[in-house]
Amino acid sequence: MKSVVKVFLMAIAYLATFILGATSGIIHPACYAYVGALLPLIFAFIYLYTCTVIRGFGAATALNGFILVLFLLAGEADTTFIIGIVVLTALAEIIRRLCGYATLKGVRWSFVPFAFSFFAYTLHWWTDTEASLAAAVEEMPAGYDGLMKPVIDNVPVLIVVLLLTLPVALWAMRLATRALKKQAATLK
Repeated sequence: MKSVVKVFLMAIAYLATFILGATSGIIHPACYAYVGALLPLIFAFIYLYTCTVIRGFGAATALNGFILVLFLLAGEADTTFIIGIVVLTALAEIIRRLCGYATLKGVRWSFVPFAFSFFAYTLHWWTDTEASLAAAVEEMPAGYDGLMKPVIDNVPVLIVVLLLTLPVALWAMRLATRALKKQAATLK
């Protein structure tokens, strides 16, 4: 029972981080589009702790599954998000299985695809630009769609940000390992 509560609390923290990333768009559309490169700095702590509680299959599934269910209920999950989050979760679970559930190596390497999870949420900007711009006209202040368009059109920056996410994820997991020494020590 304690394990279920711990995982649920981590899922709540993960949701809060997702919401933080999503609301960063209030500052500027570029924040929303690219904050996914920085969120692994928080995700790593949540993921590492969850992996020390769930010693087999399911750490990535519990966290991303929680997000997916809530976003489906809230009407925030489009097809690209569903496919993206399922693929990233599956990759994380497969890598962790191959590297070992109870190993730090398994947690570290499985975190790499997991770290990209927020990008599954923002992906709709590039896969359904027209609907994203239309939603911005309805939901955001006047002119927000005009600020979005140059961000969406700047695909080279998106590619750089996606590539930058990899070293950020690896560094974040090292930070989490150092900060959560007691939990990390339980892994081989």
